[in-house]
Amino acid sequence: MEGDKADETKSFSGIPEAVFVDNVDEFMNLPENSGGVEKVLRQLDEQHGKYKFMEYTLNTKRRRLRQQIPDLARSLDVIEKLRSQKEDMDTQFLLSDQVFVKANIKPTKTVCLWLGANVMLEYSLEDAEKLLSTNMATAKKNLACVEHDLDFLRDQWTTTEVNMARVYNWDVKRRQAAKGAC
Repeated sequence: MEGDKADETKSFSGIPEAVFVDNVDEFMNLPENSGGVEKVLRQLDEQHGKYKFMEYTLNTKRRRLRQQIPDLARSLDVIEKLRSQKEDMDTQFLLSDQVFVKANIKPTKTVCLWLGANVMLEYSLEDAEKLLSTNMATAKKNLACVEHDLDFLRDQWTTTEVNMARVYNWDVKRRQAAKGAC
C-alpha cells in the first residue's frame, strides 16, 4: 500500500526525477562531479533541455487527445441519432473544410468507422458505440496521465533550474572567497 502512494506522485511515462541539491558542497564533492563546475552546469543544462523536450512531446500528445475526445463524443452522438432514427432524414455533412454536402440518410443498423491508416470498417451500431465508448474512456484516461506527467515534469525542470542557480551561485561565492584570501 505504501508503494501505491509513492506511485501516485511519480510519472506515468518514466520521466526521471530531478534530485534537489540541498547541500552544494556535498554535491560538488561527489565523484561524478569531479570535472568541475562547468561540467556539472553542462550536465544540469542538458538534463533541463531533455525535460523541455519531454514537455514539448507531452504538450503535443495533450493537444491531440483534446481534439480526439470531442470527435469521439460527436461520433457517439451521431450513433445515438442513427439508433433513434425511424424514417429518412435530410441533412448536410462536412466533406472538407467549409464544404458541406446534402444527404438523405435512410434508417440503418450499421455504420462505417474510420480507423486511420486508410482503414475503414463497417460496424453494427451497438459494436460501434461500444468501440467508441472504449476509445473515449481510454482517451480521457490518457489525457489525465499526460496532465499528471506535465505537472510532474514542470516540477522536475523547476528543480533543475534551481539546482543550476545554486551550483552557479556556489561557484561565484567560492571564487569571491578565493579572491579575498589572496
